[in-house]
Formats: sequence, structure tokens, C-alpha cells
Amino acid sequence: MTKLLKIITISVILLSLLNACGIYRPVDSRKIPVNEAERVKKNIEEGRGIGGMGGILGKGDGSFQFATSNEMWRASLEILDFIPLANADYAGGIIITDWYTEENTNNEALKITIRFLSNEIRADGLEIYIYKKKCNTVNNCTVRKISSSLEQELKVAILKKAAILQKETTAYKRKIIRKRRGTVLDVDNQKAKGP
Repeated sequence: MTKLLKIITISVILLSLLNACGIYRPVDSRKIPVNEAERVKKNIEEGRGIGGMGGILGKGDGSFQFATSNEMWRASLEILDFIPLANADYAGGIIITDWYTEENTNNEALKITIRFLSNEIRADGLEIYIYKKKCNTVNNCTVRKISSSLEQELKVAILKKAAILQKETTAYKRKIIRKRRGTVLDVDNQKAKGP
């Protein structure tokens, strides 16, 4: 009987600790779908679930809002908008295009890989690799990494576009701050107007 009492006491203490820490949350069954597929869909829409160590440790909520605020990432996607993407993983810091073939070269194709090493707009903040696939027949293809001036041209274009995006973002943020303070900047007269 004393063992049972000890087990019940320990269980009650653990449940109260879990409840106090916020780990245990009672659920309203009217708000949770009965169908498993609907529950999964609802959890995905809300960004819930375990996704890597960030999800387990509670450091991530499943949403990647910072990807839209990274100018290097946005600039790269805008520069490469003419090529279909095979993989674009912000968390992994990589963009891989699909094979791209121009109209007049049927047996050659290019693939571009961009690796992000930093969120800052710097020349050493990204690496660009270009791969060339040359096919003699349908099933006889060779793929190799090439050094081309296209790498440097892409890097310069991405850096320029990122700088422009950063300037626009900064100007927009300043405008929002001024609006919150009650001052709106008149662009034509360059004078601050009150409310």
C-alpha cells in the first residue's frame, strides 16, 4: 500500500510540475479535428511539429520569416528567375537550379549552385558553382564543374541587386518608424511634416 501511495504522490507532483512549466497543456477536443489527415494539415498550417533540433528544443516554430528579410537570398532568387530551381533551401543556405539548355545547344546544359556563407552583403558571403553537362547520346553524358566568367558575373549581379534591396528595405523601415512617430517625410520638399 505504501508503494502505491508513493507512486501516486510522485505522479501528482510530476503532473503539477509539467503543468507549471507549460509542457502539459490540456486540449479542447472540439478544436482538434478527429481525422488524422486533417490534424496533420492543421499542424502544418500552424507551423507545429518536430523539425530537427530547433523543433525539439523549442528554438524554431517552423516558419522561415527571415528568408524574406535576407537581401542576398532575395537577390539570388530574382537574378535566377529565368531558370527553374531544383532545390532552394534557406535553412541549408543553398540554391540549386535545374539543368538549363539554350535553344541552339541541344547537347549541352548548365546547372548553377549558390551557397550562402553569410547573411551580410559581401563578395565572400556566397560561392557560385557552375556545372556543365555534355551529352553525346541520350544516355552518354558527362558532368563536370567548370570555371567561367559567368560565376563572377552572377556574383556581381547578385551583390548589386542585394545592395539595392537593402537600400529599399532600409528606406521602408525608416518610413514606418517616422509614421509611427507621427512624422511623415515629404519626398518632394525634404521637410518633415507633423500630424
